[in-house]
Amino acid sequence: MTKKYLKESIKLGGEELIVETGKVAKQADGSVVIRYGETMVLVTAVSMRTAKEGLDFFPLTVEYRESSYSAGRIPGNYFRREGRPSEKEILTCRLIDRPIRPLFPDGYRFETQIVGTVISSDSENDPDVIAITGASCALYLSDIVFNTPIAGVRIGLIDGKYIVNPTFDERRDSALNLLVAGTEEAIVMVEAEANEVAEDIMLEAMMLAHKEIKRLCLWQVELGKALEITKREFTSPQIDETIAGEVEKNFSNELRAALDTTGKDKLSSYAEVDALKKEVVDSYSSDEPEKRHAAGKAFSSLKEKIFREDMLGNKRRPDGRKFSEIRPISCEVGWLPRVHGSSLFTRGETQAIVTTTLGTKMDEQYMDDIEKGEVKRRFMLHYNFPPYSVGEAGRFGGTSRRETGHGNLARRAIEAVLPDEEDFPYTLRIVSDITESNGSSSMASVCGGILSLMDAGVPIKRPVAGVAMGLVMEGNRYAILSDIAGAEDHYGDMDFKVTGTSEGITALQMDIKVAGINAMILKEALEQARKGRLHILGIMDKALTEPRADISDYAPRIITIKINPEKIRDVIGKGGSTIRALTEETGAKIDVSDDGTILIATADGEAAAEAVARIKALTAEAEIGETYMGTVSRIVDFGAFVEILPGLDGLLHISEISDRRVKDVRDELKEGQQIMVKCIGREGNKVKLSRKAILAQEKAAAGGAGGDGGDSSSDHNDHDEE
Repeated sequence: MTKKYLKESIKLGGEELIVETGKVAKQADGSVVIRYGETMVLVTAVSMRTAKEGLDFFPLTVEYRESSYSAGRIPGNYFRREGRPSEKEILTCRLIDRPIRPLFPDGYRFETQIVGTVISSDSENDPDVIAITGASCALYLSDIVFNTPIAGVRIGLIDGKYIVNPTFDERRDSALNLLVAGTEEAIVMVEAEANEVAEDIMLEAMMLAHKEIKRLCLWQVELGKALEITKREFTSPQIDETIAGEVEKNFSNELRAALDTTGKDKLSSYAEVDALKKEVVDSYSSDEPEKRHAAGKAFSSLKEKIFREDMLGNKRRPDGRKFSEIRPISCEVGWLPRVHGSSLFTRGETQAIVTTTLGTKMDEQYMDDIEKGEVKRRFMLHYNFPPYSVGEAGRFGGTSRRETGHGNLARRAIEAVLPDEEDFPYTLRIVSDITESNGSSSMASVCGGILSLMDAGVPIKRPVAGVAMGLVMEGNRYAILSDIAGAEDHYGDMDFKVTGTSEGITALQMDIKVAGINAMILKEALEQARKGRLHILGIMDKALTEPRADISDYAPRIITIKINPEKIRDVIGKGGSTIRALTEETGAKIDVSDDGTILIATADGEAAAEAVARIKALTAEAEIGETYMGTVSRIVDFGAFVEILPGLDGLLHISEISDRRVKDVRDELKEGQQIMVKCIGREGNKVKLSRKAILAQEKAAAGGAGGDGGDSSSDHNDHDEE
C-alpha cells in the first residue's frame, strides 16, 4: 500500500514541533520524523499480523538510540561505533514504553516494536520528550490497533516562571525538571526531579503540561483524519461468563481468605493463592483444555475483582492497614564495619542494605552525552534486585532496565541535598542491594541511601525520604493508598512515588493505568504522600539525627591545595614522571585540575603530609624579602644563577654578590656552592637575588658599622646582563 505524505507543524513552547510521515522508513507499519528546533528523531512502529500463541502478556519492545553522528561526533570507544545502550537511552526507552503500553487493547498479543533513533541533535533541545510524541504519531498514524494518541511535554521553573520544553541550558537553572505524558483525557505518566519544590507548585506544573498535551493529542487526531487511516480489525478476547460465574460461586470465600495477608507473609499468601488456582483449574476435566484455560483466566479476573471490592466497598487493604498507614519501619546505621557508610532499612517485607563509598575525582563516572560529548558524574546510585529478594532462583546477568530505572529515580531523589563539590570534594557511590521485596523497593533505597550518606559523614542539606502511593478507582469511588505493597501495585490503578525533605519534593514518578484522575485526586495524593514522608523522616531521625562529624577511618582523606597554574607542569613532570613517582612513593591519589587545584587523597595521614610537602616544594615561588639557602647552578660574566627552590633559579647579579666591588664572579663563587641569598625582586618568571643584603644583615647583627670596601650601594659594575 502506498503511504500518503504529510508534513505538519504546531507551536510548542519556543519552537515549532514538526511531524513528517510518508518519506522515510515506508516499509515499517508506521514511521515519522519528528523535529523540534534542529533536533530530529526517526520513530518507527511495527506490529506483526500473527499473534504469538501461549502468551499471557503483551510482547511490546521499545528501543531508543542517540547516534553520535547526530551531534557531529565520532564515538569515543575503541570500535568507534555505537555499542550497548547508555543509561540515558535505557531511561528514554522506559519513558516511551510506560505511557504507551496500557493504551493497547486488552488481550493484544501481537509482537510490536517501537524504535526511536536520534538523527540530528542541536545540543539545545532534549530528544527524549519529542520521542514520546513521535512514538504516538508512528502508532496512531498507522494501521496498528492504537486508538488513543498521547504526547510528552517537559516543564521547567526559573524565577517562579514555568517554561514549556526548556533547553538544556535552561534546565541547569531550573528548580524543576518535570516530564509529563498523557492523553487528551488524562495524565498517564510523570517523571520529575526538583529542588525541594512545594506540592502546590508541582501540581500546577503538571496541569500546565497536560494543557499542552491536550493540544498535541487533538493535533494528532487531525493528522490521522488527513491521512485517512484505517485500523486493523481486532476484538479483545472475552471471559467465558458461565465458567467465571462458577469460579466466583465456588471459590470466592477461599480466595478472599488467601488474599488476606493479615498476620502472614507475602510468600505464604502467594502459595495459598497458587494452590487454590490449581484446584480451580483441576475442577475441570483434562479432556476440556479450553475450559481449564478459561478457568485460569476467570480465577485471575476474580482476584482483581475481590481486591477492588474489598478496597472500595469494605474500605479494607489486604494486610488490614488504614489507607494512609505506613508499614512498620526499622533503621540501622553503621551496620557494616569496613564500609564508609551503611544502613539496613526495612519497611514491612521490603528491605535494603545500602552503602556509601567515598572516592576521589578520579573515580567519577564518564559518560557519553549527546549534548556535551563526554560528561562526568560525581554521584552514582546503583540499585540491585537479586532474584532471592522475592524468593526465586534466577540468572544473574547485566543490569536490567528496571534496575537502571529504579536506581535513577533514587539518585534524582537524593542529588538535590548533596553538598557542593567545593565544600565536599568527594565522588560518591551509593549501592542499594534489595534483600527482600514486597513493594516500594526504590523508596527503601532512597531512605537507606540517605542514612548511609549520613553514616559516612557526608554533610547533606537535609534528609530525604520516599513513599510509594497507590490508587484504586471505579467511577466516582476511589481510595488513595500510602506505602503500597506488591499486590496493591499490581491490581491498583496508579503507582505514584514521591520523595522529598521536610521542605518539599525532590523527585516524583507516576504511572496511571486509568483515565479520569483529576487535579483534586492528585492534590489529595500529594498531601497524603507528604504526611507519609514526614512520618518516615521522623523514624529515620531516631536512627541518626545528623551526619556524623567525621568520615570513616577507612575513607580517603582529601586535602585541597592551590598552586599557580603555570606550575602544573612541574607537578606532572616529563611524560607524567613526577606525579607518577609521587603517587607510587606516597600511596596517595593525586588529581590536578587545569585551574591549579590539586586534590590529594589517602587514608594515611603521614603519606598525605608528605605528598603535600613535596608538591609545595615543587611549586613554591620566591617571595620578595624572604631568605633562601641556594645552590650556585651556573656562573656567567654578569653574575650567577642560584637554585633557591626545586627547579627555580634566580639571578644573583655581580653587583649583589658582595658588599665590595667584584671584578670576576669566579673569584667569589663556584658552581655547586651553597650560599644564603635574599629575594629582592620579581619580574614575571625572573627572580632577582642579593647576597650583599645578607652580608649587610649579618654585619648589623654582629654590631658592625658597614663594609670596608667602599660604598657598594651606589657602585655598579660595568657589566651587562645577557
